[in-house]
Amino acid sequence: MRFYSITFIILLFVGSVSYATPGSGEWENLFNGKDLSGWKQLNGKAKYEVVNGEIVGTTVANTPNSFLATEKDYGDFVLELELLVDDNMNSGIQFRSESTPEYNNGRVHGYQCEVDPSPRAWSAGIYDEARRGWLYPCTYNPEGGKAFKNGEWNKYRIECIGPNIRTWLNGVPVAYLIDDMTPKGFIALQVHAIGKDGIPGSQIRWRNIRIKTKNLKPSPMDNIFVVNLIPNNLSETEKKEGWELLFDGETTKGWKSANSDKFPATGWEVKDGVLSVLAHHKDSLARGGDIVTTEKFKAFSLQFEFRLTEGANSGVKYEIGNNGPSIGLEYQILADTHADATKGVVGNRTIASLYDLIPSEKNGRFIRKVGEWNQGRIIVYPDNRVEHWLNGMKVVEYVRGNNIYKALVARSKYAGYKDFGMVEETPVLLQDHCDNVSFRSIKIKKLD
Repeated sequence: MRFYSITFIILLFVGSVSYATPGSGEWENLFNGKDLSGWKQLNGKAKYEVVNGEIVGTTVANTPNSFLATEKDYGDFVLELELLVDDNMNSGIQFRSESTPEYNNGRVHGYQCEVDPSPRAWSAGIYDEARRGWLYPCTYNPEGGKAFKNGEWNKYRIECIGPNIRTWLNGVPVAYLIDDMTPKGFIALQVHAIGKDGIPGSQIRWRNIRIKTKNLKPSPMDNIFVVNLIPNNLSETEKKEGWELLFDGETTKGWKSANSDKFPATGWEVKDGVLSVLAHHKDSLARGGDIVTTEKFKAFSLQFEFRLTEGANSGVKYEIGNNGPSIGLEYQILADTHADATKGVVGNRTIASLYDLIPSEKNGRFIRKVGEWNQGRIIVYPDNRVEHWLNGMKVVEYVRGNNIYKALVARSKYAGYKDFGMVEETPVLLQDHCDNVSFRSIKIKKLD
């Protein structure tokens, strides 16, 4: 009887140890630690080899970005891996990515989780390789990217469930993107190209690469900003965080003319989930005029997407009411090649500027072309700090009502307006400047 009990305990122990071995259960190892079985190299000629149970990627001269890609595609999954990278090197982890003859002669494109050991510290942000550029730079969550440890092994976690894409770096949440452009694709390890003056031989190492594709459950919510690129959509996370849609994608509910209690009968249209002001002559009877929200707001964070046509001009206004129905602070919307963008002072009429007051400090890399969608954001804090954002970059920052603000107003076209921009609550205004400009995904969060 005693022998049976001891034997049972030994078998139970052995069974439990066997179940816990790496790669068993729901996790699958993508790298066997011995060779590159299950992987293929795409695009560039960087060197990939297995050394001491690690995949080692080494930069070489005169070659484009290189990718070591899985032969299998993955849709919903949780991916975990560890990496160690030289400080002078940039890299990334591709996921839900593709390489097809029809797209740029087979160039790898798709989502990339950034590896960035530079002082910029955007590691685990989300980039769209060879397609849309940055989708979730760490400007949205600066503390997340700072979790990267230079000269040490870093653990990455990427969670893709439906359109929800989330990343963690050394256990710290970094990015939360909602997007449905590419539902599945391969996973790839990037060795970035080096410039003509770059020195070959920099290395990145990967190990403990594993994936889970079954019985997936979303990780608990964390308090980081959500970038939702599905038009006119509010995720459950955004709802819980207090976001509300100002445009439902189908009707003009919640909007009216700035000059009456009704929505304009002409000049604006809702079509295919887009709210557009139509092009017309400024004296035309078809002109609808500016529109405003029926609700007013105090402190708030406002998000919106806008799309320009060639030569178009518009704006999103706020802090309106004490000097007329359309007079207020303006987030400028136009291409910087527009004639009006060259007027004003030191570029204070360029895209995303505080119109005629403060120029936007932007990088051309973060401005979409005419005809493409841009993401705008205006934040009015309870203490009167205000920010303008464009495609993930903060481009304007000021304090409403302080002495610098008053000096700027005094030398602007608004100098004659009393207490300009100093109302306690405001509607949101979309400007009719007689040009065709489109808006969607307009959402707001009230700030305490």
